[in-house]
This record gives sequence, C-alpha cells and structure tokens, in this order.
Amino acid sequence: MGDDLAVLQNVGPRLRGFRKALGITLTGLAERTGLTPSTISRLERGHIRPTLEQLLPLARAYAVPLDELVAAPTTGDPRVHLRPFRRHGMTFVPLGMKTGGLQAYKVVYPPASQLPPPRFHVHPGREWFYVLHGTVQLVLSHTRTELSAGEAAEFDTNVPHWIGNAREDTAAETIAIYGQQGERVHLTDVPAAAGARRRDETEPAAGQTT
Repeated sequence: MGDDLAVLQNVGPRLRGFRKALGITLTGLAERTGLTPSTISRLERGHIRPTLEQLLPLARAYAVPLDELVAAPTTGDPRVHLRPFRRHGMTFVPLGMKTGGLQAYKVVYPPASQLPPPRFHVHPGREWFYVLHGTVQLVLSHTRTELSAGEAAEFDTNVPHWIGNAREDTAAETIAIYGQQGERVHLTDVPAAAGARRRDETEPAAGQTT
C-alpha cells in the first residue's frame, strides 16, 4: 500500500515533466486529450488523484506506456517491453524507457507511395540514424543521399531535412536517436494556427517523402 501511495504522489511531477519536455501548453494538451486545462493543472500539482480515464489519453498524447507515465515500481524483470506506435504513417518502436535526454527508436518506413505528404523539419540539435533494412533517402536542404542497410548518417538538424523511404514497393527500417527537440518534431503532432506555417517546418517539393 505504501508503494501505491508513493506512485500516486509522484504522478503529478512526472506529468508536468513530460509536458514541459515536449514544450506543450496546458491548452494544447487539453485539445489533444479532451481534459480541461484546469484538470491537467490540478493533476500536475497533485491536488487531485488521477483516474484511469485521465491517464490513458495523457499516455497517448506523450506516446509512452501507462506504467512509464506513473513510474510503477519494477518487478525485477530487466527486459524492456516494447510498445510500438504510429505517427505520420510510420511505426516507431521505443528501444528503452523515456528518461530524458537522448531516446532511441526503431523506425519502420512503409513504401514511399504509402507515406503522407512530406515536410522539411528544422530544429536545434543533431540527429543520427542507422539503416537496418531497405534503402532510405536523406535530404539536407537540396542535397539528396541514399543510404542502404549497414550505412549510417549524422547531421545538424538546424539544416532543413527530411528522411524517407527510397523505394515504392518495400518497407525500410532504421535505428534513430533523437534529443528532446527532435522527438517533439518527429513524433508529436503539433497543430498550427489556421493559415500559419509551423516554425519548425517548411514544405519540400511534391512527391517527396518525410
């Protein structure tokens, strides 16, 4: 019972930590989860105890397992239980627990014809990926490079960039390492104001993949 109480007491700071790490406002999180900004604020400050109905949409918004969101005590099993999720037509498989700093993912790119319209990304930091299977293309501004299985790339993410499957008929897989800013850009849907372009994105030419 004491462990359960400690978990509940720590939920508020963890919720606030996830939100701050992703740079999401209370209003923005409310739009994604259906919770009110007031409820989210009270949860973060520990003024109310969270319910399952409140935690589930928050876990989905942060793309983390429910037990990681509440920091449930470990059971002695050292294995990482991978929980894939989909964003922008791609599948992301976390390769470790989200503890801040760098985070590794296995990224599965469907055939290029199945991907949504592309966008260049620009954000502070660096990005690294290694191709496990298939062929991907990396575009830095207007320089295009194709990488096959066994090849890796690292680049400055202040340069407009996108990564996509180079093949129309087969999937591609990579291991990618993102910092917090890169995670926010690549994994989180951040709605823009009507008629406004997001600051961290520019549109590449039609037909390119993201």
